[in-house]
Amino acid sequence: MKPLSQLQIDFMGRRNIAFIASAVMLIVSIGALLFQQLNLGLDFTGGTLIEVRYGAAPSLDAIRLLLVESGFQDVSVQTFGASTEVLIRLQQAFDPDVGSDVVNLLSASGDSVTLVRAEFVGAQVGDQLRDQSGLGLLVALGVVMLYVAFRFQYKFAIGALLALLHDVIIVVGVFALFHLEFDLTVLAAILAVIGYSLNDTIVVYDRIRENIRTSRIDDMTQIINEAINATLSRTLATSGTTILVLIALLILGGDMIENFAIALLIGIGVGTFSSIYISGALLIPLKLSREDLIPTKKELDEEEEELP
Repeated sequence: MKPLSQLQIDFMGRRNIAFIASAVMLIVSIGALLFQQLNLGLDFTGGTLIEVRYGAAPSLDAIRLLLVESGFQDVSVQTFGASTEVLIRLQQAFDPDVGSDVVNLLSASGDSVTLVRAEFVGAQVGDQLRDQSGLGLLVALGVVMLYVAFRFQYKFAIGALLALLHDVIIVVGVFALFHLEFDLTVLAAILAVIGYSLNDTIVVYDRIRENIRTSRIDDMTQIINEAINATLSRTLATSGTTILVLIALLILGGDMIENFAIALLIGIGVGTFSSIYISGALLIPLKLSREDLIPTKKELDEEEEELP
């Protein structure tokens, strides 16, 4: 069996199938965002956060059911660090006595329950976080596009930007589709996905540019295909080891980082796909040519000046 470095897979020959798959994922994701919308956490919506400590590990489902039956709305219950530490989120206005009320309610069943803290995240803070995080995401995408356009060429920048938008929309769409809680940890994961996907894209773009400048053929499909195959072993090694770590975090990391790990797992999988079939394959319909990468007279003069 040939090693990955010697395999020649016809990625570009299957690009139309990949485009259709991407279009389906984007349509489903956008539909979920429009009709189901995101299940925003307290970081964005505002509400009450209560942390309690049990004498022994409790049943989270029993706690959730008890609170719902007692009239509390939009209850979220999860462990916080140790199995005896429980974090309760209530999407409702803050009451100074709510912490004591919850502890008394949970203690009525005979369990030993202690109130650790009760805090309120105001709606104004939630709105500010949402606006600033959205602005930060747009700024990150804009800076990425400028960087790629400056380092490579504007057609590369278009491909990289569309690939990043593709990855972000699909990750956010999955959270909307399955009604997973979207909080600041998930937003941090999306920003990490942007960085990861961009790094993978830059590696592929570097090899494409090098192949264009050194190859004597003018078939862009073949040049791009060879570049992707040349970087395939590196891409799979990086993605594979990262996914193994994320699976460990998902299984062993607890509820606090579960959605963070899920977002990164989805993002890395989709990002690896997009670095081949979005950022790379889109260079063909964008009609990238050898002339696009021919150095200008100014660049040639600067290179000559740098020579000893």
